[in-house]
Amino acid sequence: MEGRVIKSTGSWYVVKVGSEFISARLKGKFKQEDLKLTNPIAVGDWVTLAKEDNQETAVISAIHPRENYVIRKSTRKQHFSHIIASNVDQAMLVITMKQPRTSLGFIDRFLVSTESFRIPAILVVNKSDLLSGEDAEDWLLDIHEIYEPLGYKVLEISALNDAKLFEKFRPFLQNKSTLIAGHSGVGKSTLLNKLVPNASQSTKEISGFSAKGVHTTTFAELFPLEGGGDLIDTPGIKEFGILDIEDFELSHYFPEMRKYLGECKYNNCQHINEPGCVIKKKVEEGYIHPYRYQSYLNILNEEDSYR
Repeated sequence: MEGRVIKSTGSWYVVKVGSEFISARLKGKFKQEDLKLTNPIAVGDWVTLAKEDNQETAVISAIHPRENYVIRKSTRKQHFSHIIASNVDQAMLVITMKQPRTSLGFIDRFLVSTESFRIPAILVVNKSDLLSGEDAEDWLLDIHEIYEPLGYKVLEISALNDAKLFEKFRPFLQNKSTLIAGHSGVGKSTLLNKLVPNASQSTKEISGFSAKGVHTTTFAELFPLEGGGDLIDTPGIKEFGILDIEDFELSHYFPEMRKYLGECKYNNCQHINEPGCVIKKKVEEGYIHPYRYQSYLNILNEEDSYR
């Protein structure tokens, strides 16, 4: 049989085969493109499986080649990576200005990962009802001014209070497989419950002590959408480490840099302090946003940006 993995719970997976949902486990170890993975199978994977003698569970014998995936460094095992989801049409990153705060550096790292597989991305600014004051207005203005010119759609919502969320999101989600990601506490589960009422994802209040989110989604899970398409909900991401992108490749995944590549004096220019660098010139001329360029440098140097 062949089916798509719709839920991962560690050692067991739920696979949808036609209209049937089957609990399955992995048979043996799988080597995948020399990747060291904490999760050999990801939600969104297409697999081959066969039922066991009890006819209630199955064994997965093969993982089909992935069209794409969103991947990050594992926060628990050094030199290992974690596939957030695979075979997606687009990704939605839910961000908040506060409770918790999403840094521009985190956004850029996520977008580099999606760009590496040409996965379109949408930025969803949640808790817009909490955005007041000059700092909040400046942050929101930055989000629009930095990312919309690059082709990233920016949506402002209040998942908790907006009664018409489904209508607002329908044009973007219809007949597409969409990954939802973001920090814990940004409102992914609340948004999911509005878009897929029968999902019944648990939500918790933000910890007042740390102002950081409490993990409510433990495992990734795929939910079908009314009218076609699906949403893949994922556990909150604290950090987003870039994986398997060489220094000389990184600029290819910044759209504003990509169109100028090949114009620098040196073919191996890394756009740091080399003479005749067109990228640095474009930053100085205002064609490339200084925050994005700083994110590029931070990723090169494996540093974080908390702005």
